Amino acid sequence: MIIVGVAATLDWSPSPSPSRDTTESSPYEPEEKPSPLEYVGKEVCSTCHSKQDQLWRGSHHDLAMQEATETSVLGDFNNTIFTHFGVSSRFFKRENKFFVQTDGPDGVLTDYEISYAFGVTPLQQYLIEFPGGRYQALGIAWDTRSQEEGGQRWFHLYPDEKIAHDDELHWTGPNQNWNYMCSECHSTNLRKNYDLAANHYKTTWTDMNVACEACHGPGSRHVAWAQEKQQEEQISQPNQKGLEVQFPLFNDKAWQFTAQGNTAKRTGQIGAHTEIESCARCHSRRANITDVFEHGKPLLDTHLVSLLEQGLYHDDGQIQDEVYVYGSFLQSKMYQAGVTCGDCHEPHGLKLRETGNALCTRCHRSEHFDTQTHHFHQAGSTGAQCVECHMPSKTYMVVDPRRDHSIRVPRPDLSVKLDTPNACNQCHEKQTTQWAADYVREWYGFRKQGTLHYGEVLKAGRAGESKADLALMKLAEETVNSGIVRASALFLLRGYPSHKMVEALKAGMKDKDPLVRIGAVRALNAIDPQHRYELGAHLLNDPIRAVRTEAGRQLASVTQSTLTSSQQKDLNQAVDEYIQSQLANADRPSSHLNLGILYAERGKFQKAEEAYHTSLRLDAAFYPALVNLADLYRLQKRDKEGEPLLRQALASAPNDASVHHALGLLLIRTGQKSEAMPALKRAWELQPDSPRYGYVYGVALNSFGKREKAIAILEDVSHRHPNDHQILFTLSTLYRDQGNRKVALQYAKRLMSLSPQDPAVQQLFQQLQGTGEQ
Repeated sequence: MIIVGVAATLDWSPSPSPSRDTTESSPYEPEEKPSPLEYVGKEVCSTCHSKQDQLWRGSHHDLAMQEATETSVLGDFNNTIFTHFGVSSRFFKRENKFFVQTDGPDGVLTDYEISYAFGVTPLQQYLIEFPGGRYQALGIAWDTRSQEEGGQRWFHLYPDEKIAHDDELHWTGPNQNWNYMCSECHSTNLRKNYDLAANHYKTTWTDMNVACEACHGPGSRHVAWAQEKQQEEQISQPNQKGLEVQFPLFNDKAWQFTAQGNTAKRTGQIGAHTEIESCARCHSRRANITDVFEHGKPLLDTHLVSLLEQGLYHDDGQIQDEVYVYGSFLQSKMYQAGVTCGDCHEPHGLKLRETGNALCTRCHRSEHFDTQTHHFHQAGSTGAQCVECHMPSKTYMVVDPRRDHSIRVPRPDLSVKLDTPNACNQCHEKQTTQWAADYVREWYGFRKQGTLHYGEVLKAGRAGESKADLALMKLAEETVNSGIVRASALFLLRGYPSHKMVEALKAGMKDKDPLVRIGAVRALNAIDPQHRYELGAHLLNDPIRAVRTEAGRQLASVTQSTLTSSQQKDLNQAVDEYIQSQLANADRPSSHLNLGILYAERGKFQKAEEAYHTSLRLDAAFYPALVNLADLYRLQKRDKEGEPLLRQALASAPNDASVHHALGLLLIRTGQKSEAMPALKRAWELQPDSPRYGYVYGVALNSFGKREKAIAILEDVSHRHPNDHQILFTLSTLYRDQGNRKVALQYAKRLMSLSPQDPAVQQLFQQLQGTGEQ
C-alpha cells in the first residue's frame, strides 16, 4: 500500500531534549528551543481525553475514511448490477474483498478492488487504487438512507448525464482524484507528497480519518506538557498547554438575554475567529496556497477563500454550487454578533446541541419567535421550524441536503427581482414567487423604500448596469456589511474603470479585513500595470499570505526597470510566493496554466512554454493550456504552430467561446479573413454577455464593410454593458464616420462622464462638438 499511516502507540513520548552542561553558564548561550512539533495519533490523545474520544467515535469525522471491511462497507456487493446510460457495473466480493466491474479510463469494463470506504451518511463512496499512488473516487455511490427514505440503493452522482470514459467528470479523471480533491479534509496530517517529474503521489497521513490533531494541531508538546504536570515538574507553556491552537471551552452562559431584548447578547468581548477558521479550512470553498497547513494561523495564510462568485453563489449570496458553509456564514448577522460553530454544534460528536427550535430559542426568545404570530404556520409543522425559513437546504450529490448558513430572512421579493430561490417557494413549489412575496408583505408589512439588498447591487455590477459602480462603492465602503460581500463588490468594480473606482480600491486595500484587501487587489487588473504598482505595492508585504500572493500576481507585469532595487526585491518575493502557491497544487494542470500566463506577462517566454507543456503533460485534453500556448506563439510570431493547437482545442471543447474567439483572431492575423468571421460570430453567439467577443465581432464586421450590422452588434453589447469604455468609444466613432454626429455625441458624452480625464475621450468629444481640430 502506497498510502501509509504513522503508527501511534500508547507509550509515545517526545524525543528528549539534548542535555546541557549547567556548571558554567554563558550570557551568549542561546535559550533552549522547544522540542519539534510532531503528530502523536488519536490513540495517544484518548488515554487522557476519554470523554471527548467517546463523543467522537462513530461521528462523521471518525468515519470519514475507513479501510474496506465487512464492517465499514455499507453498499450491496452481493453480485449486484447497476446500469447507467448503457454501462452496467457489477458489485461483488472475492476472497473477502470488495470489487466493482465498471468502465475504466479506456472505457473497457474492468475489475477494480475497493480500497477504502469514504464517508458514511447519507451516502458512501468508494476509493480505488491506480498506478502512480493515485486513488480515484468511484462515480457510483451507495445511498445509506433507509428504504423508507428512498435509500439502500446504488446511484450515479451524475444521474442525468452520460459520463463517458473521456469526459472530464469520469471517475478515473483528475477531477475525481482523491489525493487532490478530497484527502486534506478526510484525514489527519495529510501529506500529498506529489512528485511532478514522475507524476506520482506518495501520500501519507497520521490518522486515516479526521482525528484530534486535525483541529488541535500536532500533540507532541501537549503530551510533554501533560507528563510534566503529572510529574509536578516546572511546566513549560502553562497557558497554552503545549498546544499550537487553543479553542475556548463551551460556555452555555455565554449568551444572555437583557430585560427588554428578544435576542441574547454575547457576554464579554468577541474573541478571535480561531475556531471558525479552523472549521473553515475544510468547510469552505477554497484553494490551498501552501503545502503544509499551519494550525493557529489565519485561514488566509494557508488557503484562498472564494468570494461570492457567479456560479458558486446566487446573486443574493445564497448557496448554489458546493460552497461548504463558511462563505455563507460570513454573510450572516450571527457571525457579526460573535456566534461560533461550537455555539450550535458539539465539536467532537458533531451533533447539534439541541434539537428542533430548541437550538434557536436558546438565543431567540421562544415566546416572541416560536409563535404563530411570528412564523404564521401551524405549531409543530414543517413551516414552523426556524431552519426551514431561515436556513433552507439544497441537495448535493443527489441525496445530501445541506443548509444555507447565511441564516437570512426569507425574501421572495428578491426572487421576483433577481430570479433567486427562497424558502417559501421551496415548500410551496406550485405557487409563484409573487404569491410568496405578497404573503410576506401581508404578514410583515412593506420594506423600507430605497434600501437595496446587496444581492441587487452585485447583480447590477455583474450585468454592467449604468451607475452600478456607485452602488458597489457604497456597498464596499459600509463596514456594517460582511467582509465577503464588500470584497465581492470591490472585485466587480474592475468593470468600471474611473477615478472614483481607483479611490474605492485604495480604501479597500487598506481595510483591516484581509478578504476585503484581496477583493480590492484583484480588481487592479483593470488598471495599467505601472499605475497598479503605485496603488498596491504596500500589499506585497502584507502580513497575510493570500493578500501577498494576490498582490504579487496583479503587479507581476510591472516593468522592473521602473522600480528601485528594494522595490524589485519586494515584488519578486511576492511573485515567488505566488509561484509557490501554484506549485502547492502542482498535480493540477490549471496551476501550470496560471504559471504560464504569469511567465508570459513577465516576458519569460521559455518558462511560459514549459509551464503550458507541463499542463498538457498532465492532461492532454486541457484546452485552456492549448489556447494560451497558441497565444504565446502569437507573441513570438509563431502563428503557424498555434493554429493546430487551436484546432485541437476546438475538438476538445466545441462549445467554448474562448476557443472560437482565439481561432478567429489567429485566422485574421494569418490572412484567412473569410474563415475567421464564422469563428468570431460563433464565439459571440456562445457567450453574448462577453463585451470582448461582441466588440471584436463588431469591429470585424465593420472591416468587411458591414457597418450597419456592426453597429447593431455593438449596441446590443452596449445595452448589456453600458459602461464599457471600448464599446462606447467604437460606437461613437462609427456613428461619426457614418455622419450621424448627434448619436455619436451622445456616446461621447457618456464616455466623458465615465473617463473625463482620458485625453482620447476629450479629443473625440471636442471634435464632435466642433470645438476641436477637424
